[in-house]
Amino acid sequence: MEITPVAFFCSPLTSKFGIPRQSGLTPSLPGRIVFTPEYRHEEVVRGLEGFDYLWLIWEFSGNVKRGGKNEDARTRSEEKLTVRPPRLGGNERVGVFASRSPFRPNNLGLSCVKIERIEMTSGEGPVIHVMGADLMDGTPIYDVKPYVAYADAHADARSGFVDSRQWQPLEVDIPEELRGSFSEDRLTALREVLAQDPRPPFHDDPERVYGMPFDGTDIRFRVYDDVLHVVEVHKKS
Repeated sequence: MEITPVAFFCSPLTSKFGIPRQSGLTPSLPGRIVFTPEYRHEEVVRGLEGFDYLWLIWEFSGNVKRGGKNEDARTRSEEKLTVRPPRLGGNERVGVFASRSPFRPNNLGLSCVKIERIEMTSGEGPVIHVMGADLMDGTPIYDVKPYVAYADAHADARSGFVDSRQWQPLEVDIPEELRGSFSEDRLTALREVLAQDPRPPFHDDPERVYGMPFDGTDIRFRVYDDVLHVVEVHKKS
């Protein structure tokens, strides 16, 4: 089977670093679904205005394939079959199909996002504005499906190791003098993204300064005592 994108995603997040680890964790984070030319017709979204959420099937396009000539075959095999979820601290391995790791056999992602509005434009056709996506800017989208509560919601479902490992968001400190680079809406979204702790799960160096692109800026921050401190904000030229 050959599949091609039906749309691409537009987001303030332009690199893998900082992408929320699941959709819905950053409900104020905006994004746009822009269809490819052959789907820029009002008919493709007819009836979608009656739904609140969408399922997106997309590609982990920012992933670099692992493995190489000098890498041990056994290591490659293990990494293909198992992954290290951030929720488990990045040290414990589970089966790839028992996780939602971005490293998938077919590199496909699945996300549920909230529809904010559908805009009809003259140049891009119907554009779907969504909130809370975990997609990087430029991500190819292969299908869009409406979320149907009676079939898709299972309130009493078990969630495996996720149920037993509590995730505590970080407190976020952004000095007042650095907040002026953002509108109130964008500032709220930035706080939500940073609260999810963009660092690799095994990093815990309070002296290290990390950098993350967000909405045309470069955010520099440190983390210590469960508080993320933004230390610099640079506008990108």
